[in-house]
Amino acid sequence: MGDTKLKSVKQEKDFGVLITRDLKPARQCQEAYAKASRALGLIARTITYKSPIVMLQLYKTLVRPHLEYFVSAWSPYYEKDKALLESFQHRFTRMIPGFKELSYESRLLRLQLWTLEERQHRANLLEVFKMYSGSTLVSFHQFFKIVITNAGPSRYSIFEVRSDIAVPAFILS
Repeated sequence: MGDTKLKSVKQEKDFGVLITRDLKPARQCQEAYAKASRALGLIARTITYKSPIVMLQLYKTLVRPHLEYFVSAWSPYYEKDKALLESFQHRFTRMIPGFKELSYESRLLRLQLWTLEERQHRANLLEVFKMYSGSTLVSFHQFFKIVITNAGPSRYSIFEVRSDIAVPAFILS
């Protein structure tokens, strides 16, 4: 960029995702939780007929997208961040009449919901499959290698390839 100096910032928002100087997803998790809370509050205040079917459709349409938006980019990996997002789904499932007394696992089963972490793992597996089948421009072999083994129920194992690309520490400083 020639002689142009870039200013130092503590965080930057790109495509609606907060990227902080330390690259930790905590601020993004807090922001996602706050947006989802506003949407859930709107539903709680305005909807009087709170049947499980209606509430589930409203949750999937208006609330959950805030919790999962671009999750593959900011991917919460700290337990406290995962717990924060999962606690939101706990809160939603307790709002449904007759579900408050049930355990969280029972509520999920009755509503046919997965935990947010399970949904994230599923999305990651789908992306790996797309790379393997050639459905994306990203090469499978750039990130993974297949090894033939004799152990376990399958003869093949997939291993993650470590990248040699060093990300400079001064990118966000």
